Amino acid sequence: MRLKAFLILLCALLFSGAAAAQALQTPAAPPPLTPEDTLLLDLSTGGRVTIQLRPDVAPKHVERIKVLARRGFYNGLAFHRVIEGFMAQGGDPKGDGTGGSDLPDLAAEFNGLPHVRGALSAARTENPNSANSQFFIMLSPKLSLDGQYTVFGRVVGGMNFVDAIERGEPPANPTRILQASIAADNRPPPPAGAVPSPSAPAPASPAAAAGAHAAGPAMPPPMQIRVPDPPAPPRKKQ
Repeated sequence: MRLKAFLILLCALLFSGAAAAQALQTPAAPPPLTPEDTLLLDLSTGGRVTIQLRPDVAPKHVERIKVLARRGFYNGLAFHRVIEGFMAQGGDPKGDGTGGSDLPDLAAEFNGLPHVRGALSAARTENPNSANSQFFIMLSPKLSLDGQYTVFGRVVGGMNFVDAIERGEPPANPTRILQASIAADNRPPPPAGAVPSPSAPAPASPAAAAGAHAAGPAMPPPMQIRVPDPPAPPRKKQ
């Protein structure tokens, strides 16, 4: 009887562990879209991008971008690193990937949301707990980033405007955020032809200042194909 009870307990533990692992890997179904958790980005290259934020899986990151948007922190900032087929990164007041807001860095909130096209994720340095104000929007899926960067939203409207963001590291004529706002605040888009007004430069985040490392995901290396060396010519007989 004891052996049978032990086997039943062991099976239950294994099943619960597998279920927990599956729960971590399975993305949560998105909640209903609400104005309070909708980020709007009006871009200098035209168009308004609508992003559903996910406080259900990354509450601290969502709260941070809402606070900064309502401060006007992002207004005028450029997308300073935009890689074709990968992602568009912005949110740095210094414009070189080493800046951040005056607020403390955030602890990672890794979750089951994947880095698919349109995903909004937090940029960071080598330290997983160094996200601050910078973010990136995926132009193409890169699931190798899952579990390494915090996804906290996804584009639900205006992805064509994201696709039109100027490419480059940095771009020669970068796309800027004319206005970042929360839908609940009912801020109308800036008038056509508006000139972006950069917010005041903020000091670098502590992690960035310490090592002056640019934040953001590393571009996954391309597949390398080994080309065999050509055969050596036959040696002439002496």
